[in-house]
Amino acid sequence: MKIGYLFPGQGSQYVSMGKDLYDNYEEAKKIYDLVDSLTSLNIKEYSFDGPEDTLKKTSICQLAVLTHSLAILKILEKENITCDMSAGLSLGEYTALINSQAISLEDGIKLVKKRGEVMEKLVPKGSYLMAALLGITDEDAKEICESVNGFVIPVNFNCPGQVVISGYEDSVNKAAELAKEKGVRVSILPTVGPFHTSLLKESAKAFASELENVEISIPKNKVVKNLDGTIYTAQDNIKDILEKHMINPVQFTKSLNTMLDENIDVFVEIGPGKTLSGFIKRTAKARGKEVKIFNICDKETLENFISFYKGESL
Repeated sequence: MKIGYLFPGQGSQYVSMGKDLYDNYEEAKKIYDLVDSLTSLNIKEYSFDGPEDTLKKTSICQLAVLTHSLAILKILEKENITCDMSAGLSLGEYTALINSQAISLEDGIKLVKKRGEVMEKLVPKGSYLMAALLGITDEDAKEICESVNGFVIPVNFNCPGQVVISGYEDSVNKAAELAKEKGVRVSILPTVGPFHTSLLKESAKAFASELENVEISIPKNKVVKNLDGTIYTAQDNIKDILEKHMINPVQFTKSLNTMLDENIDVFVEIGPGKTLSGFIKRTAKARGKEVKIFNICDKETLENFISFYKGESL
């Protein structure tokens, strides 16, 4: 059994996430209390009680999703459960780097707080939108975006048949219309910025200054990077990669294929939602690979995975 952790990103949040973990596990309580003490943002209140409009703000949401994932990781650590390899979707890459000890827990929390702030505040004025195109090839998604007279580009290559586009609201809506004409399903995402585009270049520059104050090491277990879907190596400049990460597309299909190439056969999505579980299911099917997939987002799903792990480890 080779275990791969998958960590979700912004857009996976929901009101009440993490509350039953906080109420039932001391390890989770310590993480939430630590985040609140380091950031003074009262992430517990936003995560558990909302309101939803506040929770989806970039400056709140990113830290809330990270905290939820970290709380689950601490419980798994107590059970002596670790992974062989990990990847995260956008924000989730920071969770993977913290889990692999490339970034310390405290520094990681502070970095994600800053990342959310600069991504929210240092964006050119305008109305932005992100949309998932379902049932489309990567090339068709690129062609549709290029045909629109306005700024819209593919930014997340999530799995075979799914691409997320981002840009100005009018341009994204036009691309969505063209996609629908080709029989493509479209889902508008609960995010509020032109993420992973050049419009975030000022955010990336400000974040780079923050990265300079943080010590980052080579991951102690394998982490796949969004930038190109390859595994971090000792030769990588991780700070430079994380700066570029903010303004470049997420190559998640390539990341999942890398994990499959490494013979990961148990995938565990750790954090809110089940989106990444769907991505690996479709990617593995396209490769003809049989894998087990779990998502851990609450007490019930956590206990289900722990029971599976202990049974497999006997």
